[in-house]
Amino acid sequence: MIHVLVNGASGRMGSEVVRSILGEDDLDVCGAVDPGTAGHDLGEIVGTGANGITIVSSLQEAFAVNKPDVVVDFTSPKVIFDNAKFVLENGVNIIIGTTGLTAEQRDILSDIADRHHANGLVAPNFSLGAVLLMKLSAEVAKYMPNVEIIELHHNKKYDAPSGTAKLTAEKIADARVEEPEEDLTKESLPGARGGKYKGVTIHSVRLPGYVAHQEVLFGGYGELLTLRHDSLDRKSFMPGVMMACRKVMTTDGFVYGLENYLE
Repeated sequence: MIHVLVNGASGRMGSEVVRSILGEDDLDVCGAVDPGTAGHDLGEIVGTGANGITIVSSLQEAFAVNKPDVVVDFTSPKVIFDNAKFVLENGVNIIIGTTGLTAEQRDILSDIADRHHANGLVAPNFSLGAVLLMKLSAEVAKYMPNVEIIELHHNKKYDAPSGTAKLTAEKIADARVEEPEEDLTKESLPGARGGKYKGVTIHSVRLPGYVAHQEVLFGGYGELLTLRHDSLDRKSFMPGVMMACRKVMTTDGFVYGLENYLE
C-alpha cells in the first residue's frame, strides 16, 4: 500500500485526486492539507462521506501526525517551491501538478531530492492525451518549423501561458532542424500576436466553461496541420496522477514532464 498525502485537498484538482485515490486498491489517503478547510472531515469536503481524516492547515502539521510515502501537491505558485523543499528534505517523494516553478528552482529541488534520497515529478499536465500531443508536436516540428500554439483554460487559472504550452514550445524548439520563417506582421494592437516562448508564439485564452485545451498549428507551403487536445473534465488527469503516485516510488530522481514515466 502506498500512503499518499494530498496538499490542496479541497481545491478543484485536489478533491478529484482524493476521490480517485479512494477508489484505488493499492493507494491510500493518509492525510490532507488545506488551510481553507482545516479542521473539517476530508470525506465530507470532497463529497464521499465522512471518513475520519481531518484536514490540517500545513505540511508540517500533517507530517507530525503521519509521514506519507508520497505527497501530491495541487496548491499555488506562491507556495509550491517551499512546499516541495520541505517534502524532499524530509525524504518523501512528491508529485507536483502546481505550476510556477522556474527551471532554476527545479534544479535546486533536484539537488535536494538527490541528497535526501527522494524522488519527484513536476508535470504541467497529467492527461495522457496531452502528453502524446507534446510528443507528436516535437516530431512534426522536425519537418514543419512554422508553428503557433493556442491554449484555452478556465478563467480561474493562475497563470498564462499554461505550463503545458510552455513545455510544448520547449519540445518544439529542441526538435526543430530549420529556423521558422520571419514573421513580418506589425501589431497595431500590442499583444495581438501573442507572446514568444523559446521562439514559439503562444496565445492564451481564459474564459468560463473551458477546462484545459490546446491547439498546435503548423503551417507549410499550401498545407496546414493542426493537432488538438481537449480535457473536458478533470477526471481526464486522474489516470496520469495515479500512475505517477506509483511510478515515483521506483523512478529515481526529480524529473520534469509526465512523459518520463511513460518510457
